[in-house]
Amino acid sequence: MIAARSKRRLHRWSVGVLAMTLTVLLAPAGMARAADATPVPVPPNTGLTDKGAGAVSAADRDFIIKVRLAGLWEIPAGNMAIEKSEDPRVVSIGRTIAQQHVVLDKLDIAVAKKLGVALPNQPNSNQQGWLNEMKNATSSETFNQIYIDRLRAAHGNIFPAIATIRASTRNDSVRKLAQQTNQFVMTHMTLLESSGIVDFGSLPTAPAPAAAAGGPVPVDNQMLAAAGAGGVPGVNTSVILLVLAGALVAGVITTMRIFRTR
Repeated sequence: MIAARSKRRLHRWSVGVLAMTLTVLLAPAGMARAADATPVPVPPNTGLTDKGAGAVSAADRDFIIKVRLAGLWEIPAGNMAIEKSEDPRVVSIGRTIAQQHVVLDKLDIAVAKKLGVALPNQPNSNQQGWLNEMKNATSSETFNQIYIDRLRAAHGNIFPAIATIRASTRNDSVRKLAQQTNQFVMTHMTLLESSGIVDFGSLPTAPAPAAAAGGPVPVDNQMLAAAGAGGVPGVNTSVILLVLAGALVAGVITTMRIFRTR
């Protein structure tokens, strides 16, 4: 009888410990999922002035010109999407991007006028070639692929340049234009990807990372990212927790079986 009571106590104790441990182990995974639902912050409209104050670098001038060039070919490309595509998604994407580039073009022209930057009135030779490709497309499917891939690649190319100008320019008007352009370009990249036909394999790859700084322990970007996230490179934290929980369950079951046989 005493032995039976001991077994029952052991069983209740084992179940209680198992439940508490599983709660502790799985809580971080639950919190991580909850964190995933946190809204992404939107940059505030405060703190950005537009007085034309500050030195204007050659990179700033080049950026202003590139924003203008983007509108000179993406507006007619979007109009072609409305006319030539039979896919409602592509038509909607083309219309939205064309309309938004009209707005961005006005912002760019205003900054260029303020800073005395001469702007082009025609697309460059590469952009004209892409427009000709779209014009010569003989089917809706062919046009759609050309339109989506050319615009997605172009937006990907200018995206890093925007970040560099936003982070480094000394001129307040260029800084504001870079932040505004960033919002437009991110929106357009997402719209283009929503088509579901982007050929990601054809996009240029990122350059190799710079050599890590010297020190007693070599550190690379992956390790820094993992340290900041509180994880291990290449290992999913949820998987680790589930493995530990499974091992604990197996251990408790084995212990209970041993006592039952006594």
